[in-house]
Amino acid sequence: MSQTQLNRFTVISKVIDGHMTIAEAAVSLGISQRQIIRLKQGVIAQGASFLIHKNTGRKPSHTLDDKLVAEIIALKESNTYQSANFLHFQELLERQENIKISYSALHSLLSKSNIKSPKKRRRFKPHRRRKRKPQEGLLIQMDATPFEWFDSSEKFSLHGAIDDATGNVVGLYMTKNECLHGYWEVMRQCLINHGIPVSLYTDRHAIFLSTLAGKLSIEDQLSGKVVNDTQFGRAMGELGITLIPARSPQAKGRVERLWATLQSRLPVEFKIAGISTVDQANEFLATYISLFNHTFAVEPEDTQSAYRSVSPNMDIDSILCVKLTRSVDAGGVFSFYNRNFKVITSSDLPAIANKAKVSVLVGPRIGVAVQYKKVLFQVVPYIKQRKPDKTASAPKHSNIPYSPPDSHYFKYGHTLVKKITFEDKDKDILLMLESIFLKKYA
Repeated sequence: MSQTQLNRFTVISKVIDGHMTIAEAAVSLGISQRQIIRLKQGVIAQGASFLIHKNTGRKPSHTLDDKLVAEIIALKESNTYQSANFLHFQELLERQENIKISYSALHSLLSKSNIKSPKKRRRFKPHRRRKRKPQEGLLIQMDATPFEWFDSSEKFSLHGAIDDATGNVVGLYMTKNECLHGYWEVMRQCLINHGIPVSLYTDRHAIFLSTLAGKLSIEDQLSGKVVNDTQFGRAMGELGITLIPARSPQAKGRVERLWATLQSRLPVEFKIAGISTVDQANEFLATYISLFNHTFAVEPEDTQSAYRSVSPNMDIDSILCVKLTRSVDAGGVFSFYNRNFKVITSSDLPAIANKAKVSVLVGPRIGVAVQYKKVLFQVVPYIKQRKPDKTASAPKHSNIPYSPPDSHYFKYGHTLVKKITFEDKDKDILLMLESIFLKKYA
C-alpha cells in the first residue's frame, strides 16, 4: 500500500470510528464528501484492500512488447544508428526497419535505458527572429560548411541553398573545399528544378563579394569609383538575381540551422547507404533533397511562386562559368592563363576581326569557349612555333601521355557531368581549370 493509500485508510478509519466527520475528512484528503461516503462504505464491506486500485500490478494493454523494446534498444546501440538523434532514429526505424513508434514513447523508452540523444543542446540565446518571406523564390539563403561527413577525420565542404519562405532545400553539392564550382552546381540545381529566384542571401566570402568592396572610402565612392563584381556576382547579374551579402551568421539563420540538421543526419544516412566518397555523396544528395523537404518544408504564406522560369533559349552553361575579356589576333588565336587557344570558325558563323575583343568562357561543363556578338565559338589548344635555340640542347620529351590519378583534385564530380572539350590527359588544361574553380579563397 502506498503512502497516499495509507493516509486515506487512516482518515476513513477515523470517520468509521466517529472521530472525524465526513466534511472534515473531505477537507483533509482534498476530495468531495460523496467520495468519502463511497470510500467509507467500501472499507466497511471489503476492508483496506478497497483503497488499492484494481489495475495495480497489471501491465497496461497498450504497452510495448518486451521483445520489441529489446530490439529497438539493440538497434540504437548498434554502430549504424548510434549517432542518430532521437527524432531521426524514429524516422529511420519506420523507413529502414518497418517499426512504427511515437516519438514520446521512443524518447521515454531510450531515456529509461540511459541512452542520451547525441544532438547537443546549446543554451538559449535571445535573438530577434526575422519573419519568413511570404512567397517561395523571393529569397534564397546560400552557404557552405566543412564537416567530417564520412566515417573518417577528413573534412569536405557541403554547399547548399534553402528557400527562406518554405525551408525547401533547392540545392546541395559537396567538394573538397568551399569553391566556385560547388556554388555553380548548387545554383544549377536551383535553376533547373525551381527557376530563377529574386534574390540570394550569402555571407561576405570572396566568391560572392570582392575583398576590395569594404576598402573604398567615402571620397572614392563619391568620385564614382566602383569595385568589379566577382564571377559569381556577374553571373547573378546576368540572371537578374539580387545578391545580398549578410553581415553576421545570425542574419542567414535559416541556412545555418540547416547545417546543424544535416551534420546530425547525413553521416548516419551515408553510413546506412555505404557512401564514403564525394562522387557517391553527390549522387545520393540529388535524391535525398526531396526526402528532406518532405519532412521539414512548410507551406508559404502566399501560394503564388516568385520564381521566374528559365527561358528555353537560355544557355545555363554560358552563364554559370568564368568570363574574361581577351583580344584575338588575325589568326583567331588568343592567350589565356599563359596558354594559347585558337577559335574554330566556319562559314555559317560571324567572322571575328583582328584584335577584336571576345569573352572567354571557362567552365567544368563547357571547357573553354569564346563568345563574340552573342555567338558561342569552340576553341582548341594552340602551340605557337618557336625559333630553335641553337645554344641550348633540345629538351627531352616523354612519349608517355600524362594521365592524372582518380584522386586528382579537379576529378571530383567528373563522373556526374558532361565531359569537357579536352581529354583528361591534357595536364595543362586540368591545372588551369583547377586554379580557376577549385582554389581555396582567402
